[in-house]
This record gives sequence, structure tokens and C-alpha cells, in this order.
Amino acid sequence: MAYLTHSKKLSHTDLINKILAGDVVSLSRAITLVESKSNIDREIANKILKECLLKKATSIRIGITGVPGVGKSTFIESLGTYLTTLDKKIAVLAVDPSSSVSKGSILGDKTRMQNLVKDKNVFIRPSPAGNHLGGVSNKTRESIILCEAAGYDIILIETVGVGQSEISVYEMVDYFLLLKLAGAGDELQGIKRGIIEMADSIIINKADGDNIRATEIAKSEFQMALNLYPLKSSKWKPKVSTCSSIDSSGVKEIWGEIDDYFKLTKTNGYFSSNRKNQKKHWLMQTLNHRVQTTFFNNEKIRIELKNQVRLLENNQTTVLAATEIIINTGKVV
Repeated sequence: MAYLTHSKKLSHTDLINKILAGDVVSLSRAITLVESKSNIDREIANKILKECLLKKATSIRIGITGVPGVGKSTFIESLGTYLTTLDKKIAVLAVDPSSSVSKGSILGDKTRMQNLVKDKNVFIRPSPAGNHLGGVSNKTRESIILCEAAGYDIILIETVGVGQSEISVYEMVDYFLLLKLAGAGDELQGIKRGIIEMADSIIINKADGDNIRATEIAKSEFQMALNLYPLKSSKWKPKVSTCSSIDSSGVKEIWGEIDDYFKLTKTNGYFSSNRKNQKKHWLMQTLNHRVQTTFFNNEKIRIELKNQVRLLENNQTTVLAATEIIINTGKVV
């Protein structure tokens, strides 16, 4: 099967070869196929992914999260710009909130990384989150595989950061970075067991101008909070840093800490074991999604679901009874 890309028809084999050669247009096309809801596109995408997985990836995956307005995109531009000076190839998978009307991205991260997007060693791909919870697109993992096959050294995943569970991104990255603000009541909001336990690094952003003192205070408060938690299974003690994405102060030091983390976890074996556990988690999530989709695509189930909803609205059944009937409908051959 062939389709148009680079203004000429290419087979999926040709597309794979171009991705492995680092062709950006082909990489973008492959991610589009992965994100497509078309069964034909998904079939092609699966063939591409299977071949790309055969290439041994040496990249590292970093998740970056934080509330809207914390400066995630600006921080990524500062960090990405610094990393390119170290001859690193960077892929940024920026997942935007989706419009409930058009289903497309609302924020458009490419427009907020104006300098980084011009760098030939940087690939930025904004994708709508859709209805998927966890602050990431439900196809982000596949996009990571494609970017790694295309030769990108560092994959940065920017989450939506709108209060959804951050577990999804945590389960697909090697390093989890949490951006916070000082002087906005964010210090107390940030001291929550779940998010602190997941974070490998907490960055107090916008440490510039009149906000420098406030960021230092916030840094001390978060550091005290981290001291209350046991050592992570990675044997890494999370760090708290400050930075200014405007003048890039602190970015070099932050990368130094991230580099130290990878040296530690690759030496003690955690990096490898974590990747294996993430694959198991990915498998279960994919299976759950496929089973759910297959279940609700069953015409008999859709009819019975509507019937049970009507009975519920008229107080003629209970949720438990309706659930049992719907599930039993699915068992009928």
C-alpha cells in the first residue's frame, strides 16, 4: 500500500527507511498515521512501529508537567536550546488541551517555541489530548518510538497540566520533572504525596526580577517536604532547583542534575527495569482500551445500553442490575 508524502507515492517500507534516515516530513506523516482513527492507517502505522522497534534506541525520555501559566513551553525552549549546544537532537511532543468543538489543539505549542522550532536539530509535534486523561495523548507512546527511530537523543514530553492525573506521563518517561510557581499559593498546593512521590525534580520557575526571593523561599519549602519522603526505588534523591526561562539562568545546572540521574540509574539497573515495567503497563492499558472499544462497538450492547439508560431514567432498574444485563448481553454469541 502506498500514499502521498514528499509529493510522491511511498510504500510503508520507503517511509520507514526515510524515518530511520531522520527525515522530518516522513516522521510527521508516520505520527499522523498513528493518531488516525482509520483502521487502514492504523494497520500501516503498526507495520511502521514494528520495524522502528527493531532499531535499538539510546534516547532518554523526560516528562515535563505543571499547571497552565507555569511556563512549561518557555522552559522547554530554554532547555532545548541549551541541549542543542551540546550537539543533542531534541524531539518535543507537546500535548495541548483539545477543543470540545473542533477536537484540535487549543494552545498550539509551536507558536510558543518560536526560536526552538527553527532549529534543524529539533522536532516539535503538538497533538490534541482529545478525551484521554492523564495529560497526554493516547498515542504519545507510539510517537516516542518513532522519534527514537528517527535518531533523536532526548524526547521531551510536555503534558497538558490542567489538573488531570499525571500518572500516564510518569508511566512512559525515564525522568519526571515538575514545574512550580512561587508566590501564588502554589507551594502548599504542591506538597501532595502523589505528585511529590512521582517527581524526580522540582523546578521553581520564573526566578527573575522581584520574584527571586519568593522562588528561594519556595525552594526551601519544597526541599523540606522532600526530606519527609523515603528514598525512591531508583535510589535517586529528588532535587529542587530554581530557574528563569527568560534569561536561561539555572538551566545548565538543571541539566547537570538530570545527567547525574541517568548516570546513577543506568549504573544501578533501575533505568532498564523501569523501561520493562513501563512496557507491561503499556500492554495492559492498550488491552483495556481495545477491550472497551470492542465491547461498545457491539451493536447488541449499544441497543441494550440505550434500553437500560431509559429504564434507569424511569427508576425501573438499578445501576448494578443494568450493568449485569449489559455485560450478559456481551456474552451472547
